Amino acid sequence: MLIATHDGSFHADEVFAIAALGLLGDPVEVVRTRDRDALARADLRIDVGFRDDASTGSFDHHQRGFDRARDNGVRYASFGLVWREFGGRVCDGAQDVADAVDETLVQSVDANDTGQQLTQPLIDGVRPMTVNGIIGAFNARWDEAITPEQEHERFDAAVALAQGILAREVTSAASGRRSERVVREAITAAPDPRVVELPVNAPWKQVLVPEAADALFVVYPKRQGFGLEAVPRELGSFENRRDLPAGWGGLEGADLVAATGVEDALFCHAKRFLVVATSCAGIRRLAELALADR
Repeated sequence: MLIATHDGSFHADEVFAIAALGLLGDPVEVVRTRDRDALARADLRIDVGFRDDASTGSFDHHQRGFDRARDNGVRYASFGLVWREFGGRVCDGAQDVADAVDETLVQSVDANDTGQQLTQPLIDGVRPMTVNGIIGAFNARWDEAITPEQEHERFDAAVALAQGILAREVTSAASGRRSERVVREAITAAPDPRVVELPVNAPWKQVLVPEAADALFVVYPKRQGFGLEAVPRELGSFENRRDLPAGWGGLEGADLVAATGVEDALFCHAKRFLVVATSCAGIRRLAELALADR
């Protein structure tokens, strides 16, 4: 697959777009040019050519009248246009995973390239490092002279870095979708809606907090055995729907065993949001005690 993009300074949107295409599995050759004949010979034109038409392999957003934007108002740049067309294939057909990556990575790259501010710094002069800045740093500095060959090497290095970032983001998004299914199945299967038991230690708050209004505690396996964790009142809150019993806070070992009567109780956090036991039977008993405590 021959891909054309513009020469000169490069930016995160075309770099990530090409990185995404490289994840499709086909051999990729990139030519950096604005020569019209060379552009016409390419299979795909990224961020160059003044045309947006997936059917002809054209993915540019610089033409007059271009106003394509997502429903949330974030405008498309070349990365978003390519991801919209090929993201599902990069994610092995899982469009929900592709949509998640669009939210976590693609939109921020597009917004930066189209001049949309998504965040606001809280401290003057301090701004977070972004993938846009990291990719941009591969370009020559104002006081640095490099050859065309060196520029191309830096472009290739930027694409390789972007490809690693994108591949990891796809993997993380797929993992996140699997965890959502696990948590929802556990919510449905819970005999008592106040205690949800997870078969694995998967992220649960993003799903369980908004979707399981009656849940007070979550049980899940840990390295030490099993944990019983309090459900926060809302996402991001350190206040729980119900704290673990006051007499457990900060205890461990024999002291916690004495306080609970559970022989394999290991420790309870001083903030009373987590207690751990060696066995599943032990953690279930602790859950019963926590529910009975008023």
